[in-house]
Amino acid sequence: MKEYIFIGRIVNTHGIKGELRILSDFEKKEKVFKKGILIFIGQNKQVETIESYRHHKQFEMIILKGFTNINQVLKYKGQNVYVERKTLELKENEYVYEELIGMWVIENEECIGKIKNIVYNKANLLLYIESEKNFYIPLNEEYVKKVDTKAKKVYVEGGKKLRL
Repeated sequence: MKEYIFIGRIVNTHGIKGELRILSDFEKKEKVFKKGILIFIGQNKQVETIESYRHHKQFEMIILKGFTNINQVLKYKGQNVYVERKTLELKENEYVYEELIGMWVIENEECIGKIKNIVYNKANLLLYIESEKNFYIPLNEEYVKKVDTKAKKVYVEGGKKLRL
C-alpha cells in the first residue's frame, strides 16, 4: 500500500494572508482537511501543518502554520498535496479509491482485467479496466461485490455485460 495518498492540488492563493486554494475530489475530506493535520506538498513531500481550514465554493481553503502572507506560499502554487496513509486511520480492508488503481478485477473466478484509472462522469465513479478490450465498471455495490486490499483484487458481478 502507498505511504502517501493524493488529496488534491493547490491551484492558487486566496487573498494576501497566505491562504491556499486546493481543488480536491478526495472522498474522505473530513479526515484530512482540519487543523493540526500534517500535509506533504509537491514531489519532495515538503511537510507542513494545517493551521486553519474552510470550504469555499468548490475549493478547500487552508492556511499553513507559520505562514502569514501570500509571498511565503506562492512556491506551493500548482503543487500536489498528500497525507500519510496512517493519518486516515483506515480499518482493516478499508481503502481510498486511489488504492484501487493497479488491482486485478475478478469475475466468476476469472481475471477480466486491471484497474488503470478511476473516472468521475458527474453521475458515477467508474473503474477504467484495461483488458483485451478496455471498458468501464461503475464503482457501486451493484457491480463491485468485494475489495481485497491484501490480495489486490476487486471482485465484480455483471462486468461481462459491460464489455459487450
